[in-house]
Amino acid sequence: MSKYYYLISGLPSLSFDGERLDYRLADFKSDFYPFLSDDDKMIVDLFFLQYDNANVLKLLKSADSAIERVGNYSPEVLSEYISSLKEGDVISSDKFPSYLSAFILDYLSSSVEDDVYHENQLTASYYAYAMMCKNHFVSLWFELNLNMNNILLALTARKYQQDVASLIVGNTDVCMALRTSKARDFGLSDDVDAMDRLIRISEMENLLERERAIDLFRWDWLEEHTFFNVFSIERLFAFLQQVAITERWSLLDKENGKKMLNGVIAKLRSEIEIPVES
Repeated sequence: MSKYYYLISGLPSLSFDGERLDYRLADFKSDFYPFLSDDDKMIVDLFFLQYDNANVLKLLKSADSAIERVGNYSPEVLSEYISSLKEGDVISSDKFPSYLSAFILDYLSSSVEDDVYHENQLTASYYAYAMMCKNHFVSLWFELNLNMNNILLALTARKYQQDVASLIVGNTDVCMALRTSKARDFGLSDDVDAMDRLIRISEMENLLERERAIDLFRWDWLEEHTFFNVFSIERLFAFLQQVAITERWSLLDKENGKKMLNGVIAKLRSEIEIPVES
């Protein structure tokens, strides 16, 4: 396992409630990525695939969409990739992850026009793919996020008397419990760390405070699980996740911050029939 003493010693200091640094994910690509081992680059690529997923969804909806350039693939490469699949070409899994090719083919043949449905399907496929990572910490991180997102969605759906089972994505044991259990905690308190904390988060009425509490939960988990892995790829991976969190919240200090928050609220309401406040 590679150790990155020099690289990690040079990382900027981040804190959840601290001053927002002018450091971006794109900086990591130039400052650190070239110095990683090939195996560790694959782990970092898993992180950046979330942006490729979002870009693919945009390009499938409209070929002229403006997309993020922080992912693993350029807009030109993704557009050519989609076109090749449309034409029936076989794409090697060495070039693009198999889950992404399968999703694009399903999307192209689907008659469903629900954006949330397609996003959920891609998210489930992405997490399933990432959870197969041989790095235990990284695999646990993706499982945590899949389970956490499902738990919070299930608790909110139950609160507003919506069907829970139809909203859950993925096939973990936690997913199965959420689809079937009628218990207050879905019978998960003994299996899911911090289940009580997630229940308290779900009960927050202020959606901005709720989003902040979710990201703080993620932040605390990363800090706890990398405490003894100071100079490892796990610490670099955690740093990437924390930069993404600080980037997200730095938007709230700018004009588009309200737009971002409205997008979060709109997505939640599109999945669950939450009453609009008068």
